[in-house]
Amino acid sequence: MRPVTLVTALSAALTLTGTPIPAVASVPANPAAVETGPELPPDPFFSYDRPAEYDVHQERVSVPLRDGSHLACDLHRPAAEGRFPVIVYDYNAYDQLEAQGRAAAYFVTRGYVAAVCNARGSGDSPGHLDPFSPQEQRDNYDLIEWLADQPWSTGRVGQTGVSYGGHSSLLVAVNKPPHLEAIIPVDGISDWYENTIYRGGIYSARIRDWQRSTAPETLVTYAQHPLYDDFWRGRSVKSRWKDLDVPVLEIAGWYDRYRQGMVDNFRARKRNVWLVSGPWVHGWPAGQPADIGNGAYLAWWDHWLARRPGAPLPAAKVTSYEVPGTGWRQFDHWPPTGTHHARLNLSSDGTLSPTPGTSGTGTFEVNTEPAPGTPDERLEFTTEPLPRDVVLAGEIQARIRAAFTATDGNIAVVVQDVAPDGTATRITQGWLKASHRFGHERAVPVRPGKPYGLDIRTWPTHYRVAAGHTVRVTVSSDDYPEIDSDAPAGQVSVRLGSGGSTIRLTTL
Repeated sequence: MRPVTLVTALSAALTLTGTPIPAVASVPANPAAVETGPELPPDPFFSYDRPAEYDVHQERVSVPLRDGSHLACDLHRPAAEGRFPVIVYDYNAYDQLEAQGRAAAYFVTRGYVAAVCNARGSGDSPGHLDPFSPQEQRDNYDLIEWLADQPWSTGRVGQTGVSYGGHSSLLVAVNKPPHLEAIIPVDGISDWYENTIYRGGIYSARIRDWQRSTAPETLVTYAQHPLYDDFWRGRSVKSRWKDLDVPVLEIAGWYDRYRQGMVDNFRARKRNVWLVSGPWVHGWPAGQPADIGNGAYLAWWDHWLARRPGAPLPAAKVTSYEVPGTGWRQFDHWPPTGTHHARLNLSSDGTLSPTPGTSGTGTFEVNTEPAPGTPDERLEFTTEPLPRDVVLAGEIQARIRAAFTATDGNIAVVVQDVAPDGTATRITQGWLKASHRFGHERAVPVRPGKPYGLDIRTWPTHYRVAAGHTVRVTVSSDDYPEIDSDAPAGQVSVRLGSGGSTIRLTTL
């Protein structure tokens, strides 16, 4: 009988099922370390362009809202008579109207009106700022309908934006304003609670600086809602996926901290959502490696808003850059058709192996400090060096069997690519508060000393681990600065080997 090895467990046949697109330049694990430049997929959607036709006319307006308040907006219109489609451009609370107007000029010179507005309670828009609240969503709805009713408008409106503006675009879409035709969210999310504030039920330490600078009152209100309730459902796209029915072009990054929400949106609404995910950190792709330029955005608006004959859609539902540097590929599904699942065991000898080995227990101390943990505060497991490249395409799911000496606990799972020289690159991560093991709607008590099976879902990835490298999985109670080190002091015992903890890889 052929022995089970790591190679067979990771599916030795590594032929990719997607359409391969040769890379122009490789991208290292740190994308900021390369010189940026265009690297377009050979798909007419991304190389689409047409010449500018108009000069830009700018004016400040006050857009009336249903409750008698108003939004301060800059309108950038083609300097010509006629009616034009409208783009709400990066609707957020950052009071960056001038910079957003400059960014939108490319589209204005090609026949679009760009509305750049301050959300309620920011800039010159009066009122109280409550990010992504039902009130802010109603304001956005009213903005779209007002723009559709103006004499210079065709009545067809789209919306785009990055981060705050990306989530705003998705939220207004599920509110279904009649004149919203299509959206392009960039680095948006599916759920404000799960993707940003309480990751795995654990407060995200990284978000507090944003809260202090943008919306200080949320430091109080968010802490008052540690469970997933109507407060969060009202700020969620996930809770209203059935209403996300306009055409959506999602632009995401495999190095972005919100990529899970974008992939979840695609998988929930594959009929009307297209996904483009590149080798990008958080922010617009412009200026980053493999920048896709403006062609895809213009093609999308020309197809859905201007309805120009010949304006293409993407050739595939998913266009993905295989990081760190293989290049663009296109797929009809995500995870791609033809992926395999490989289960590896967390073994007592510190290896990741397809064979479980003898049963045992590993123990680590809980880190209660807002700082990276020490070696005695984590367990590490590593594969043997890979004899050939392995492509991870999807999520890595961990099943951690753990017992706690306290009445609750956190589990953080981090997956790394370790080069022969010892250099470690983070691939993905996931977290779970033990009392949230049945979901975030309720906290279920943890009995000290009782073992629990905890399912930890990591962020999706499209990552090639090179031959000669190893995969390392770290299990701990913290992942500074991603989550708070708020677990009660004590120890965590993890069951290993036969009948113990496992991870499941999704490989091409």
